[in-house]
Amino acid sequence: QVQLVESGGGLVQPGGSLRLSCAASRSIFSISPMEWYRQAPGLERELVASITSGGSTIHLDSVKGRFTISRDNAKNTVYLQMNSLKPEDTAVYYCSASYRTFWGKGTLVTVSS
Repeated sequence: QVQLVESGGGLVQPGGSLRLSCAASRSIFSISPMEWYRQAPGLERELVASITSGGSTIHLDSVKGRFTISRDNAKNTVYLQMNSLKPEDTAVYYCSASYRTFWGKGTLVTVSS
């Protein structure tokens, strides 16, 4: 069992940056993968980025070159660095562990001028 708590969301202007954090209640050293999903109003939840315990990553095509997932096992935390944000990135962002077995409650990201 692991509890996940997301933070770092908020309102940002187009072109701006945010860093989301996902803090786990226990060690994530062996948890694979750790993932970020997002869900915009009226749309299905989609995988944004994934990172394995070995550090291999994948990113959604529309965020490649702008978003970067990383993990700090010592801090039991996974991050999503988001740069060059666009209005279409507006969504609730969720952290997930072990192939969607565990979920956080999400953090809202709003990109608007």
